[in-house]
Amino acid sequence: MAFSNRPGRPLARRGLLGAGAALGGAALLGGLGGTAQAAETRDKAAWPRQFPLPDGFQPEGVTIGRSPHAYFGSIAHGGVYRVDLATGRGRTVVRGQGADHPTIGLKILDSGDLLLCGGPSSELRIADPRTGALRTLATVDGIFVNDVIPTPGAAWFTDSFKPQLYRLALDRHQRPGAVTTVPLSGDWVQGPDFTANGIERTPDGTALLVVNAYADGGTLMRVDPRTGRAAAVDLGGAKIPNGDGLLLLGRTLYCVQQQQNAIDVFTLNKAGTRGRAITRITDPERFRIPTTAAAWGNRLYLPNARFDVPEPGPDTTYDAVAVDQV
Repeated sequence: MAFSNRPGRPLARRGLLGAGAALGGAALLGGLGGTAQAAETRDKAAWPRQFPLPDGFQPEGVTIGRSPHAYFGSIAHGGVYRVDLATGRGRTVVRGQGADHPTIGLKILDSGDLLLCGGPSSELRIADPRTGALRTLATVDGIFVNDVIPTPGAAWFTDSFKPQLYRLALDRHQRPGAVTTVPLSGDWVQGPDFTANGIERTPDGTALLVVNAYADGGTLMRVDPRTGRAAAVDLGGAKIPNGDGLLLLGRTLYCVQQQQNAIDVFTLNKAGTRGRAITRITDPERFRIPTTAAAWGNRLYLPNARFDVPEPGPDTTYDAVAVDQV
């Protein structure tokens, strides 16, 4: 099974790069194209690098599709909030079902629908942010459905307390089908507590990458989707004990290390079997335990989950921040 390397988030980035290339071509024919490109760059530089999310929202996941809008999921009630990246203003587009049905990770499909991870509800859900329609696709035999990555033919969900992935079949129109459970084996070591977290694909699209926060002090695992067999990725000794969301752009992997208030950045080989650390992104002024990341243009957008707040309530403030990509 081969996965093409074209998730919704990098598609948006490639779309911007393509638009820039088109403007550059126009500039070769005359001065107006260059002026337009410069104006576009200035406009995007003025986009907010920090913006509020609703009080009490308790954000965890973020996803960005083909337009400059970020979608954030709520742990508090399971709703989805959409933000216009150009202005920082937002609104609720999917109403949650309450505290017993949180949204942890979420990803946008090319169709525009959102896949939602139900955390302790063990629900796999799908929502239409254009209409607000929400439905549960399946309630799996799991404990904590954490994160999801769509691929051609299927979407894959992690469970943080069981050594297994959930495969949701997707047809060519990305309509959801049956759900199957794929046990994890090989190098996978299940800890006594929170273990699996973020999930991505390898650069060549042939396998999955999954954070294992327990094995060997925090390891990135490469998982064969046909068998569930996991092999530890050689990161040159780097550990990811607080690894949460993963974001792959080309061969650059961003791993959000939430409790460390940092994003560790790796470059991977095509197969995703080896990698090396290239830098760490931190922002002591604005990072308040970010959890996940999504890309638009040359920026990454992250929600601050504020997991250091002992008893978050309806008046607890939340926000999201933007940092430059490497």
